[in-house]
Amino acid sequence: MGGSYVRAAGVSRLYVSGEESITALDDVSLEVSSGSVVAVTGPSGSGKSTLLHLIGAMDRADSGSIQVGETDVSGLTRKQQADYRRTVGFVFQRFHLLPALSVVDNVAVPLLPYRTAFDKRARALELLAAVGLEDRARSLPSRLSGGQQQRVAIARALINAPTLLLADEPTGNLDSDTGTQIIDLLLELRDSRGMTVLLATHDPQVAARCDRVVGLEDGRLTNDSLYAARGS
Repeated sequence: MGGSYVRAAGVSRLYVSGEESITALDDVSLEVSSGSVVAVTGPSGSGKSTLLHLIGAMDRADSGSIQVGETDVSGLTRKQQADYRRTVGFVFQRFHLLPALSVVDNVAVPLLPYRTAFDKRARALELLAAVGLEDRARSLPSRLSGGQQQRVAIARALINAPTLLLADEPTGNLDSDTGTQIIDLLLELRDSRGMTVLLATHDPQVAARCDRVVGLEDGRLTNDSLYAARGS
């Protein structure tokens, strides 16, 4: 299964608080090829998270259009947004694991409200194996390291077999060695599962591992660089 391409055209997002307005994104246009890993870089407040939230239909643009595969994201109703979000994988800086549930149940959580044609627990165990944590399935999140918790969060993001994975500062709460392992894992999963990965990061070492780096500052694109070889 190939990853989804992403096309954003003239996307702007304005937030209003009282009498103050903040332009989070200002006329951003961007195309991401199917199956590529693209880093979105920039300082805090540059619009990285906003861009990912708009592509993931967690927020709606004020103007412009966003196309993901065959889906016109900017034209979705609220119900269609919810259905679309089930086809996208999300990974965040904070792991958002449920402390009272075991690791395997945390991975299966997105499927719990729905009937499936497959065994939910079996799929969760398969994904835990894919991220190297099959032996911790019954553990509680509190018994895991930060890197292990992020691996669980990545497994959970894959539970609906997404063609697009959005990762917002996935190494932000991890030390550099553990962060490197998480990026290794995301690249391996891209190669094995054919996903498109869009990754927001402030870490230049993380960005340099990606196929392409797009810079944002004050809500506008500032640079767009292709890397000839990952890891170079």
